[in-house]
Amino acid sequence: MIFSYMKERISWIILFLALQLTTLIVGYIDMTIPMESIYYIIFIQFIIGITFFIVRYRKETKFYKELMEWKPEIDLIDMPEGDTLFSRVVTNALEDQSQIYREEYNQLQLDVRREKDDLLVWIHEVKTPLTTMQLMLERVEDKELRSQLSYEWLRIHLLLDQQLHQRRIPFMKNDLYIENVDLESIINEEIRTLRSWCMQKGIGFQIELNITQLLSDAKWLHFILRQLITNAVKYSEKNDIMIRSLIMNNQNILYISDKGRGISAKDLPRIFEKGFTSTKEHFDQSSSGMGLYLAKQAADSLGIKIEVSSEWNRGTCFQLIFPKKNDLLHITSM
Repeated sequence: MIFSYMKERISWIILFLALQLTTLIVGYIDMTIPMESIYYIIFIQFIIGITFFIVRYRKETKFYKELMEWKPEIDLIDMPEGDTLFSRVVTNALEDQSQIYREEYNQLQLDVRREKDDLLVWIHEVKTPLTTMQLMLERVEDKELRSQLSYEWLRIHLLLDQQLHQRRIPFMKNDLYIENVDLESIINEEIRTLRSWCMQKGIGFQIELNITQLLSDAKWLHFILRQLITNAVKYSEKNDIMIRSLIMNNQNILYISDKGRGISAKDLPRIFEKGFTSTKEHFDQSSSGMGLYLAKQAADSLGIKIEVSSEWNRGTCFQLIFPKKNDLLHITSM
C-alpha cells in the first residue's frame, strides 16, 4: 500500500524535492545567506514534509484498506464509510450504481419467473393435444406407420417432459416429499411408456428386484429413472436391459445396465456435464446432452449418488446408491 500511495502522490513528492533544491540553489547564488541557515531550513522542511506524508498516508489509505478487505454485496451493507471528501464521492457513486443494479436484478428475476411460468403453462397446454394424438394413433391400422408415429410421439413427449423438469429443478427442494415409494411400480410404468420404442428396437428387460420399497420422492425418482432407462434404450439394439436392486453395506442400490454402444473412457468423466454429448459420436443429432445432466441434478437433491461404469461397444451400467434414512433428515421432514 505504501508504494502505491507514493506512486499516486509522486507529483507532490517531486514538487517537495524541487522546492528543497530551489532553496539550496538560492543559498549558493545569494552569498549573503549563510549556508548553515540554508541547510537548517532544508532539514526543518524535510522533517515537516515526512511528518505530513505519514499523517496523510494513514488518513487517506484507511478507507481504501477497508475497501480492499470488504466483500462486495448488492446491498452494500458492510461497506466502509469514507471520512474524506473524495472517499465519500466514491461511496456515493457505488451506492448509486448498486441501486441501479438492484433494480435491474429485480426486474431480471421477475422476467425469468414470468418466462418460466409461461413456458410451464405452454408445456401443459401442449400435453393435451399430445394425449389426443396418442388416442388417435391407436386407430391407425397400418402397423408400421403406427409404430413410426408412436416413436415420434414418444420423442416429443420425452422432450417436453425433460424441459418441464429442467424448469422445475432450481426450485426442486421446495417440491420434495419423502415417503415410501414402490420401486417396482415406478420401473414398470417407465418401461410401459417406452414400450413402442423398445418393440421397434427389439429390446427387452430383465428385472430382479430384491428391494421394492425405499424412501424417496416418487415424482423425481420417476424422472431420474426415466432419463437412465431412456438413455439405455436409445443406445441399445436387440439386447436386454438389466434392472436389479439389492442391499449392500446397509444401503439400497439400483443397477441399470445395458449392452449397447457404451461410453468411451475419455468421455466417461464428462457425461454429467450440461450439454455434453460425445467426442466419438460428435455428430449424433439425437442427443441433447441434457438427460444425464438433469438426472444428476435431481439425484443430488435427493441425496442419491450416481456411479457409472462403461466400455466402448460393450455396454454401460448406472448404479444408484440411495441414502440411508438418517441421511434424508436434512432433505425434508417425514
